Amino acid sequence: MRALVQRVSEAAVDAGGHEIARIGPGMLVLLGVHTGDGPGEADRLARKLRALRIFEDADGRMNLSLEDTGGQCLCVSQFTLYGDARRGNRPSFVAAARPEDAEPLY
Repeated sequence: MRALVQRVSEAAVDAGGHEIARIGPGMLVLLGVHTGDGPGEADRLARKLRALRIFEDADGRMNLSLEDTGGQCLCVSQFTLYGDARRGNRPSFVAAARPEDAEPLY
């Protein structure tokens, strides 16, 4: 699994003109699932993201986790994180898990 994490004051996902999800302060996670990833990798990543100390404490140091702040997490599927453009001009996404294999891990 590959995750790109962004601290946010708020975030939302729209699809087809309809809002699918919205969060307040917390983290936005763009998540790519690799072929062969399973529940074990998903559990480890979820624990890591929950404990990742990327939020500022009272002294301005990044010392607090999502769990510490009571923030929210919005996870968005992003298979393009496994895009490989080393050859040619058209990226290959063969390393990304198929949607039917990746979806249960969310």
